[in-house]
Amino acid sequence: MASSSSSSTTVISKDVDRASADNTIAFFDDWRVSSRALDNTSTKDFYSNIIGAHLRIHKIQRGRVTCFFSVKPGILNIYGGTHGGVVAAVAEKMAIACARTVVAEDKEIFLGELNMSYLSAATENSELIVDASIVRSGKNVTAVVVDFKFKESEKLVYTCRATFYNTPVAKL
Repeated sequence: MASSSSSSTTVISKDVDRASADNTIAFFDDWRVSSRALDNTSTKDFYSNIIGAHLRIHKIQRGRVTCFFSVKPGILNIYGGTHGGVVAAVAEKMAIACARTVVAEDKEIFLGELNMSYLSAATENSELIVDASIVRSGKNVTAVVVDFKFKESEKLVYTCRATFYNTPVAKL
């Protein structure tokens, strides 16, 4: 089994051939980012700027939020589809925004579960409609479904179910 030490050396197991090890090392080297870019990652919620740049609010209603999502090169995976982490981050933000349309601001909510289904791939320059809607909202739990559909065909690309737990406000 290959493992990495805290120093810059990589330990390669004897049962892994050198070509495979070199390919794995090259894979990780391709994904390194400059230290200047890493400075941004220390700011609170830095990825929201990346995600937010691709979303445009379309409609806000009680229990429902709809946005347009533009797929641009910066959020693609190595296969040319929207990166799954980006899809999950958008789904989380949309679910929170939707939950906030029915859960009072004085109640804290926290994400207990985020279930993603990746049904197809949205490639570069795709335009999606992202629709978040409340499935159930009670005293302690709020459930939201988030659907990603192609804007032109309305074909479902991704779907998400999010469960939030409502923290009651302490009475002092």
